[in-house]
Amino acid sequence: MKWIEFTLNVPPEYVEPISHVFHKYGEGGIVVESPAGFNPDEGEVAPAPSHLIVRTYVPLDDQIDIKRSNIQVAVKLINYLHPIDSLIEKIIEKEDWESNWKKYFHPIRVGKNIKIVPTWIDYKFTENEIIVFLDPGMAFGTGHHPTTRMCIELLEEIIGGGEIIADVGCGSGILSIAAVKLGAAKSVGFEVSSDAVDVAIENCVINKVDEYVRIYEKKVAVDENIYGPFDIVVANISAKIIIELANMFSNLITIKGKMVLSGILEESLSDVETALKSNGIVIERISVIEDWVAILATKLN
Repeated sequence: MKWIEFTLNVPPEYVEPISHVFHKYGEGGIVVESPAGFNPDEGEVAPAPSHLIVRTYVPLDDQIDIKRSNIQVAVKLINYLHPIDSLIEKIIEKEDWESNWKKYFHPIRVGKNIKIVPTWIDYKFTENEIIVFLDPGMAFGTGHHPTTRMCIELLEEIIGGGEIIADVGCGSGILSIAAVKLGAAKSVGFEVSSDAVDVAIENCVINKVDEYVRIYEKKVAVDENIYGPFDIVVANISAKIIIELANMFSNLITIKGKMVLSGILEESLSDVETALKSNGIVIERISVIEDWVAILATKLN
């Protein structure tokens, strides 16, 4: 059987939306090519790329025209926001696809001790490493995006053990999985996309944390009190939604509870800080990668 490889070269901030599109219409997994050749154990830092390559694979059958059209529409919409390169197509045989896409997906380190590893690799981890296994078809949640990476790094710092986590807009479930593997007692993920819920549940099973992580296809609400009140709320969403939910976030967490928030552009930081402060939440630290911001905050009252 023949396949079409779709390739797109995009700025880092557009990797997540393009990956979601590719995940929806592709059937052969998603590949994100990121910089390599650095050694974090020696204090080296990954370079900040101006562009990343995203790939997916679609079978060349009677549905190809519909799927191609849907992908092309998404690319055109992103072009209205930011000019990106044209979509590249390449016809390949199944055997080529199987070998091609795996070679782009390697273990990557996030934070001090977390390693994200594709499920088919026989990875020999060290004693101090915390491994998050992900199926290659869910590569859009592997920590390549700055906001995901900063959230994991902050969770690694603040989780001491036994915390109850709320993961708002959990997507692939990577933050909940990482939180539990870091020592949190439970994590509750809230997600409005049914596709993302399926992905998150599968990832939790792969990582053998499904006993400790619950994923709900719904918007988070204070009166549901599922496992709450929470010690930590993590939300990698957008400044607009964070501002709208600031009061609810405050009601979700305990006094002295922590919040890890990202998906925020630098230009929106002051508005987010104002909304949090008006609800008794004070920012402790701000992390910045490129134009993206992550916040560590505490509820004072």
